[in-house]
Amino acid sequence: MLLGTGSSVGKSTLTAALCRIFYNEGYKVAPFKAQNMALNSFVTKDGKEMGRAQVVQAEAAGIEPRVEMNPILMKPITNIGSQIILNGKVYKNLTACEYYLEKDFLKAIVMNAYKVLSSQYELVFIEGAGGCAEINLRDKDIVNMGFAEMIDAPVILVGDIDKGGVFASLYGSVMLLGPDDRKRIQGFIINKFRGDKNLLIPGIKMLEEKIGIPCLGIVPYVDLNIDEEDSLTSKFEGKKGKGIHIGIIKLPHISNFSDFTPLEMEEDINLSYITSKGQIEDVDLLIIPGTKSTIEDMHFIYEKGIHKDIYQKYQSGAYILGICGGYQMLGKEIVDPNQMESSHNIINGLGLLNIKTIITKEKSMQQVQGKVISKNGLLKNLENQKLWGYEIHMGKTQFIGKTIPAIELENGTVGGIISSCGKILGTYLHGIFENDIFRREILNHIRKEKNLEILEKEIDYKKEREKEYEKLASVVSKNLDLKKIKEILEL
Repeated sequence: MLLGTGSSVGKSTLTAALCRIFYNEGYKVAPFKAQNMALNSFVTKDGKEMGRAQVVQAEAAGIEPRVEMNPILMKPITNIGSQIILNGKVYKNLTACEYYLEKDFLKAIVMNAYKVLSSQYELVFIEGAGGCAEINLRDKDIVNMGFAEMIDAPVILVGDIDKGGVFASLYGSVMLLGPDDRKRIQGFIINKFRGDKNLLIPGIKMLEEKIGIPCLGIVPYVDLNIDEEDSLTSKFEGKKGKGIHIGIIKLPHISNFSDFTPLEMEEDINLSYITSKGQIEDVDLLIIPGTKSTIEDMHFIYEKGIHKDIYQKYQSGAYILGICGGYQMLGKEIVDPNQMESSHNIINGLGLLNIKTIITKEKSMQQVQGKVISKNGLLKNLENQKLWGYEIHMGKTQFIGKTIPAIELENGTVGGIISSCGKILGTYLHGIFENDIFRREILNHIRKEKNLEILEKEIDYKKEREKEYEKLASVVSKNLDLKKIKEILEL
């Protein structure tokens, strides 16, 4: 089990690395995280929702993602409450206090899922959540030391040196734990190091003496293009390129920002995240992403004055894409009669597409296949191109005027529409940029209009992602004491 001194220390990435390292050695490996709080999620082939980080880890382990790898997913909808997903299906909305009142029930859910995995795989690498020394929650814990105790798992503690204070955070985490929990820690890892390792050695020796726990490695900072699980990600810093400028509105409840990972592979892309008015002047493609709270984030756009910029971009002929909640925002109106996602019942959308969305109690979760059925504007060279994606949304969207279907799904339903000018596209399909030909043709259409070099070579996103997993495994295996880790695993 990998536990951290805090959030974003690299637990998810190191778990993925160990999954790939031992998968490459021929072991049957699976990842597990009992409880995940994230807005970056995925839909499995059987229509169940799970955290994106465990999807990455499953891919690194060479297996299909399944909800047993993440039996509890918490999707924040307010500052004090979350939508709770159990075994891939919506359970109900709970505040933090209400959630902990159901500890015994949730504990059983977690244990059942883990037992399924541990009976089918030789190794299960378990990721903790946040910091391991949340002493105010220890008696309620089912994801950190509490879970380690439940299954008697050995623990490796991860600290992030990139933020500074790694020795204090490692020491403090260990010393705040009770004696039994402390005994579970078999080693610690210093992650995201930049510089000369020799300068660290005296500090590591002193720390080992003080806590009686060995250092298992110093992992250097690695620049990777793989999905991350939460809004603390460094991906929101964007990507600098000299070609197409893509602007993504960073909504307060932004979800599934993993949709944009494939765009980061394109060398000439300048990718930026927009948080206020005046940041999208030179944007060629503006994206309104998915959100867990569409009405609340629509209010954000109005309050920040970003809507005025959106209208200006529309009038100047820029391309605008709305995905999931962003698609809903492009419409005339969003209604939430049961206040499923907001304390507001209704709000006007941007009015750029002739649709109206009603937020429903039922949640649509499915993988879908379809094809492009329009050759309008942005889709000029994509008619009949096959597409894959997945839907995760509350709400049903109605057409309330002239609309041009852009994407048709295999079941005959419309998966997206495009404006008559061909500049505004809305779709419910997450993962749409993972479709290599779709991504290439959309970007080349914009490149051509800007008189930029047209890229004929098709980038295979899945192959590139595999290269990233191998790169990660290579770096980590060279910098960890794998012999000691195998001893901990009793291999």
